[in-house]
Amino acid sequence: MDTQTTISAILDETRCIAIIGASDKSRRAAYGVMQMLQSHGYRCIPVNPRLAGQTLLGERVYTKLADIPVPVDTVDMFINSEAAGKITDEAIAIGAKSVWMQLGVINQPAAARARAAGLKVVMDRCPAIELRKRH
Repeated sequence: MDTQTTISAILDETRCIAIIGASDKSRRAAYGVMQMLQSHGYRCIPVNPRLAGQTLLGERVYTKLADIPVPVDTVDMFINSEAAGKITDEAIAIGAKSVWMQLGVINQPAAARARAAGLKVVMDRCPAIELRKRH
């Protein structure tokens, strides 16, 4: 499946997105992207140990993926490429359907593990930018 087909499939099939590295600072990309995804009807659940227990853009913030009490379709990562490996393994463990590594985040071994587990993978792209291209 080519990247554009994968992107379209994820955007069409996803209802709930975990935002890894969510930020409470409105000037940060993680905040703006979460807000934009919410405006397009996606439920976005923030994950950031520093903000755990707080509310961000109307959603409770969790420490880690395993703490989220509802099924997560896509795990969107605002973290460094090295950390994406651990988060990808956690996404596989919780039964996510896809992992999305943000602009500048590339981890080929993690992507290979996710694909082997049946997940769709996007790297070095932003879902907000991809959504804007569609409308």
